[in-house]
Amino acid sequence: MLFSVIIPVYKCEKSINELSERLVKALNSITQDFEIIFVNDQSPLNDWEIINKTAGVDSRIKGINLSRNFGQHYAIRAGIDYATGKWIVIMDGDLQDQPEEIARFYEKALEGYEIVLGKRMERKDNFFKRNTSKLFFSLYNYLTGIKNDRSVGNFAIYSGKVIDSYRTIKERDQALILFIDWLGFKKSYIEIKHSERLHGKSSYSFNKLITLAISNIASQSNKPLIISIKFGFIMSILSFLYGIILIVNRLVFNMQLGWTSIMVSIFFTAGLILANMGIIGLYLGKTFDEAKNRPLYFVSETIGF
Repeated sequence: MLFSVIIPVYKCEKSINELSERLVKALNSITQDFEIIFVNDQSPLNDWEIINKTAGVDSRIKGINLSRNFGQHYAIRAGIDYATGKWIVIMDGDLQDQPEEIARFYEKALEGYEIVLGKRMERKDNFFKRNTSKLFFSLYNYLTGIKNDRSVGNFAIYSGKVIDSYRTIKERDQALILFIDWLGFKKSYIEIKHSERLHGKSSYSFNKLITLAISNIASQSNKPLIISIKFGFIMSILSFLYGIILIVNRLVFNMQLGWTSIMVSIFFTAGLILANMGIIGLYLGKTFDEAKNRPLYFVSETIGF
């Protein structure tokens, strides 16, 4: 198999047919040797029924139905585990990624690159999603020391060598794009068009985005722990200096200590301790999840494999 195109879908019932037609047409212009893998992340709509019908029309279209909603990154991982192509293309299923761009990805890869990532020239997401993405990558880059470009999304092509390396990673956090710099390999970028979402809306709520950001940062870096240690030392030094000032004021100037400053100090210190305990607890929880070593996902049924 030359190409495997992996598409995680969730509430994409209105775009699957058009996406399939455009994908088949775009891939046929390159080769007949391809497979299109739709991974249904237990969408509450009719995504799986439409995938069934589409696969019945063209045997190169295949489907994976997860047993429950595991999340987009796990759906991508399921598709990767089932894919057999020499080149793996990953894209979203909402028609914001253009299937016609795959030929350009492949041409760039043939210049000697193992990874070619798509840089969205102008993001067509709403104001909230654009700015939360900007905030996340700024914070992520600072805390991990890895410089990820927020204009780069899921749309990309990877060689089989890269995908085989990625398959060896069994961590719970499966954000593929965040592992790319860590994996190494020779990569390049092409500018791509990012279209507006015509049907439905993103399933990533603000709460989900915050949870995902915390999870990804904790899985990639221990810098929050280091920051909490440094902050603790700074607070200890400041408290020690403030204590000396209070003693001098009491002995030299006979100043009385007010209860307000004491209460503020107690609450501030207690908040600092709780915050640090929370950070430590987060990493302990991550360790606990990894120690359980549960499968990343479960498949209910497949089509075409």
